[in-house]
Amino acid sequence: MSTAIVTGQPVPGSSLENDLRSLGFDVRAATDALEAESLLAAVPADRRVALVDARFVGHLHALRLGLTDPRFPLAAVPGAVTAQPAARQALTRALARETSAGGGTAVVVDSVADRVVTALDADGSAVHRPELGSLVAAVPEDPQARNEVRQAVAAVDDEAVRLKSAVKSRDGFFTTFFISPYSRYIARWCARRGLTPNQVTTASLLTALIAAGCAATGTRAGFVAAGVLLIASFVLDCTDGQLARYALKYSTLGAWLDATFDRAKEYAYYAGLALGAARGGDDVWALALGAMILQTCRHVVDFSFNEANHDAAANTSPTAALSDKLDSVGWTVWLRRMIVLPIGERWAMIAVLTAATTPRITFYVLLVGCAFAATYTTAGRVLRSVTRKAKRTDRAAQALADLADNGPLAALVLRLTRLRPGAPLLVTLAGVAVLTVNLFVGWPVLGAAVYAVTSGWALSRPLKGALDWLIPPLFRAAEYGTVLVLASDAGVNGALPAAFGLVAAVAYHHYDTVYRIRGNAGAPPAWLVRAIGGQEGRTVLVTVLAAVLTASQFKVALTVLAVVVALVVLTESIRFWVSAGAPAVHDEGEPA
Repeated sequence: MSTAIVTGQPVPGSSLENDLRSLGFDVRAATDALEAESLLAAVPADRRVALVDARFVGHLHALRLGLTDPRFPLAAVPGAVTAQPAARQALTRALARETSAGGGTAVVVDSVADRVVTALDADGSAVHRPELGSLVAAVPEDPQARNEVRQAVAAVDDEAVRLKSAVKSRDGFFTTFFISPYSRYIARWCARRGLTPNQVTTASLLTALIAAGCAATGTRAGFVAAGVLLIASFVLDCTDGQLARYALKYSTLGAWLDATFDRAKEYAYYAGLALGAARGGDDVWALALGAMILQTCRHVVDFSFNEANHDAAANTSPTAALSDKLDSVGWTVWLRRMIVLPIGERWAMIAVLTAATTPRITFYVLLVGCAFAATYTTAGRVLRSVTRKAKRTDRAAQALADLADNGPLAALVLRLTRLRPGAPLLVTLAGVAVLTVNLFVGWPVLGAAVYAVTSGWALSRPLKGALDWLIPPLFRAAEYGTVLVLASDAGVNGALPAAFGLVAAVAYHHYDTVYRIRGNAGAPPAWLVRAIGGQEGRTVLVTVLAAVLTASQFKVALTVLAVVVALVVLTESIRFWVSAGAPAVHDEGEPA
């Protein structure tokens, strides 16, 4: 249980102690800063602790936002401050300083909690201050002011504010107008029955897997049921995040589940469609794999661009200014969000097409839509990059290098050669071009060897060029595309499904890398990258296997490789994300 220390003389008629208990706090009273310091020292080190002024008046949800959000070690609202165990020492030092400065007097004029927050700021501690909006949180100094604040509290429905804040501030058109108006109430229903976001996330995954199973039947009834269940899965997918925001139930495990299950659901559904088509005599595995590759590369473009630019200096451009201007006009906001085909629009399109048409048509439309969206977003980001005069940091360059996922072969190239060419992007483009040409002229091993060499050279210098963020998505397209082409060329039944499994396993590793970096936890351990070969190593291995094995043997090799990669990366990923040190990553930005 958390502990709240209420400082100052009790205020008759105040509901503060009851409000704190309803939020899970064990309430203790301190008449002054000196007694508060003594009580703080007695609280077990593994507990959250809060200092709250006895005169506090405000909404319950304002207190909830300020004192119970698990993502921030230190947080505060007017009249209250809280510290998780990791920040207890900082809080203790700040309170000790205020006790010394004020002499520990019993007559409290200024708020002890607010003075402690000021001391924390002076120490350089990062104190989170939630955006309260219309919510009220104040420490009135006299009865008249107290009555005015109480009237302000009564004038605002904090439950309505809580429901509204449960929805992402930025979301897609379909989600905003067709899902969130009712899913927020589902989130509240779940919260009142004690359900957790992780349980809802799991329910969303199971629903999507059932949808994939329905699609795999290959019947019209199965396709209709699959479309309906896919939308139901998306409703639950929105609900889990809204429940986390409504109840402030964030967790590291929840971050991992939320970050990975969306991709697992979508790609499992692709596989279900391909199986359903096969039952009807239509082989669309190449289309399913192409859709997965295109969608993953789109995401890597997003992640790489954001990592390269989020902390860059002088990070402005005329293109960005124009984009901001367009976002100030109502209809262009929604148009621009829709044409990038975010998850809501994409899943709605897939669901309708599944129910009304065939898997082949579904994949054709999906590929065209995603290709257009990828072209639009990538072109815009290229324009921003070449028109801005940003100076990228060492952290950004390291993030791009980690996203590149080079392995031992690339490292060996750097050790054995003295060549350190400039223009990493041009080197990468040359390697990808050589690999692509050789895949189609019949010399894939030669192309892969050249590609491995250029992969090492591409990272011989820090990736700080204007367009160097394109290198990780180019590597993804090269590796995944190689698997697709060689599996298609094998011409044996089962090769493309095996290739689908291999790309899915590798893509999981790349998504896992992204979310670790976004959580400031760094890339996966070097041993993991070495164990699964790095992107250039896997590319060379697949081309060699295709060259020396028969088509049937190549299919088996792809299957074995997919299973090995999946087991290794999943084991390490699960270990990391359920560990106490794993970061909590919660995406509140653009929909994926």
